[in-house]
Amino acid sequence: MCATSESPLLPVNAANRLDGPPVIAVLAQGAPRDTAMHRHARGQVLASMNGLLVVETEAGRLSVPPGCAAWLPPKCRHGMRAHGPFHGWSAYIVPGAGLPGEACVMQVPELLRAAALRAASWQLDGAWTAAQQHIAAVIIDELSNAPSQAWTLPLPHERRMLKLARHVADHPGDVRRMPELAAWAGIAPRTLTRRFAAETGMAFAAWRRRACVLRAMALLAEELPVTAIALELGYDSLSAFIAMFRRETGVTPSQYAMARQR
Repeated sequence: MCATSESPLLPVNAANRLDGPPVIAVLAQGAPRDTAMHRHARGQVLASMNGLLVVETEAGRLSVPPGCAAWLPPKCRHGMRAHGPFHGWSAYIVPGAGLPGEACVMQVPELLRAAALRAASWQLDGAWTAAQQHIAAVIIDELSNAPSQAWTLPLPHERRMLKLARHVADHPGDVRRMPELAAWAGIAPRTLTRRFAAETGMAFAAWRRRACVLRAMALLAEELPVTAIALELGYDSLSAFIAMFRRETGVTPSQYAMARQR
C-alpha cells in the first residue's frame, strides 16, 4: 500500500485488526506529515528513508533519521511529525511477535528495508502465499535483532519536571541555567538533579544536550543553514555548536546533512 501526506498511513480499522496478515506494510512519501496522538491494537514500525521523523509518545520523543526506524508497541499512544519532505515506510505487527515492550529507535538493516518494501506492494485482501509468509517472518526476525539507537529523549513523570522537560525540548534555545529553570518550574535544584536522573536515566545536562541535538537534526532536515540553527539554539559561537553536535553524534552538522541527502 502507498499513503500520501493527506491520508493515514493505514486505515484505522486495519491498524486495529488482529486477524489476517501478521504484518501489514505501507509506503509513505510526499509533504511533511503531522499526525495527532492516537493508538491502535497492532504494533508499528516507522522508518525514514529521507527526512527526519519525530515521534512523540507518553514516555518520550523518538527522533528517526534516515536509515533508522521507531518501534511502537501495540496500544502505545503516539503522534508523529516529519521535518522536510518525507519518504519512508511503516509496518503494522500483530501483538505477540516477541518485539520490545517499550518504544525505541533502531537501526534498519538492509534486509529489513528490502523485505518491508516488498510487503508494501501487497494487497491486504486475499490468501497469503508461502513466499509472503516467509517475508513477513523475516521482517519480524530482523526487527527482533535490529541494533538500538540513542535518538530517544525520555520524559520524566513528575508534573513539574515534565513541564520543565517539555519546555526545554520545545525551546532548546532557552539559555537559562538549570537553577533558573528549576525555579521557573517550582522545584528545588537538588530535587530536580536527583529525580530527573532517576526518572529519565539521564543527568539533566546530558538530557538537555540531546534535546538540543535532536532539534538541530530537525532543523537540518528542513535545510536551515548551520549558522541560523546555532543561533536558534542559543549558541553565540558557531564553532561551539559544531563541537557539541560532533561530540554527541560523531559528525559535524554539515556532514550529517550531507549523509541525510544520500
